[in-house]
Amino acid sequence: MEIKDIQAKLWQAADKLRGNISSSDYKYVVLGLIFLKYISDAFEVQYKKAESEGFNPEDYDFYAQDNVFWVPKEARWSHLVANAKQPAIGIIIDDAMDAVERDNPTLKGVLPKNYAREALDKRRLGELIDLFTNTMFTSDNAKDLLGQVYEYFMGMFADSEGKHGGEFYTPRSIVKLLVEMLEPYKGRIYDPSCGSGGMFVWSEKFVEEHSGRVGDIAIYGQELNETTWRLGKMNMAIRGIDADLRRGDTLHDDKFPDLKADYIIANPPFNISDWGQEQLVNDIRWKYGIPPKGNANYAWIQHFIHHLSPKGTAGFVLANGSMSSQSSGEGEIRKKLIEADLVDAIVTLPSQLFFNTGIPACLWFISRDRSNRSGKTLFIDGRNLGKMVTRRNRELSDEDITSVASTYHNFKTQNGNYEDIAGFTKVSTLEEIQSHDFVLTPGRYVGSEAVEEDDEAFTEKMERLVAELDKQFAKSHELEAKIKANLAKIEINRE
Repeated sequence: MEIKDIQAKLWQAADKLRGNISSSDYKYVVLGLIFLKYISDAFEVQYKKAESEGFNPEDYDFYAQDNVFWVPKEARWSHLVANAKQPAIGIIIDDAMDAVERDNPTLKGVLPKNYAREALDKRRLGELIDLFTNTMFTSDNAKDLLGQVYEYFMGMFADSEGKHGGEFYTPRSIVKLLVEMLEPYKGRIYDPSCGSGGMFVWSEKFVEEHSGRVGDIAIYGQELNETTWRLGKMNMAIRGIDADLRRGDTLHDDKFPDLKADYIIANPPFNISDWGQEQLVNDIRWKYGIPPKGNANYAWIQHFIHHLSPKGTAGFVLANGSMSSQSSGEGEIRKKLIEADLVDAIVTLPSQLFFNTGIPACLWFISRDRSNRSGKTLFIDGRNLGKMVTRRNRELSDEDITSVASTYHNFKTQNGNYEDIAGFTKVSTLEEIQSHDFVLTPGRYVGSEAVEEDDEAFTEKMERLVAELDKQFAKSHELEAKIKANLAKIEINRE
């Protein structure tokens, strides 16, 4: 059976399990079960290897030496299958998760343990176990197969959750584009808003596809949301990726204060207004200016720069407004970044790429090592790329990704293969950017007919404007009432 058929079949079965469970909890239940299936399958392969080589298959150390999770008897998939039709199957799975965490310290506090809840249909839970049982992940490429299933499910959950889906999942084509442009062959990779770890999965995949050594990269990530952090830890475990993922508020509680990364790949939350600027006014990271109280975009940019090694490069996603905003000092910070010769490239993206927002987005590339292209910035207008893959969402094709990535590589290496393409790409000088008042919107430079300055989708803008108008009306009524009250007092005094 093809992997796409397997994914669709599993999703269809899992979707029946939803019942009265909220979507955010439901994904954790299903992905936790996939994780348990995977580690149990991997354990069985190692178990048979121990028997064939004359070792004790119940020796914990035989599994640890090959980085295989130890699965105690009460957590092995065969035990779940034997009890799949029992009314207590939810309790049995919870106990299995507890046992796995007990015997594998790196998974402590990571796995879901809420399968006994009343809202979860135990009959369908048992059916899902049977379905996973018939989908074996014990072949030579088992890790990759189940990894693909895990990623497919996260994408489907993100799509079904809409606005909340983007909190844990960045669409694959955007991640792939960032990785292909950065080419993280060797060094330290850092994502300070790592979600479920998609950036890391594709970074390791890139190294493998280009005949590199996965051991040559070290991975560091931080995530605020606890559930998302758990999904990331499970994702890394399924992929066999050795990643240091920590939980906390990156801007207020940086878990890697001394890290200098060779590659930073990130999709931080867009336009966060209430980010606690007041507590961070004197922060060491604000070398180019204090980020405004009402928007964290330039806090994230300066956080990335602070963590770059002397030869490091950061590629990250931001709302389009970051390229042109002049409000609350953002324009002045952007000017200083450009004058410091840090801005390597800007790429605008097509709309409808994200599950969680209609806001158009762009990619920034910041680099500390620009000796061969000092004073120059590459602009790529990618608003016309991609194709609709569902009624709501667009996706970049492999050809789109190759086109943008190769353009950036030719610019970086200065190998003579780069050339400006009207309407698509242009290399501009500091003087030219200065003449545009340090606005970085690619359309201004590549010659596009329409220049996208706004970073708000129409429906979201209308909702915001209507809300603001309601506030103004309320304020007007309040003032009207005060005026009438004051006039009444004046009338009384006259009498």
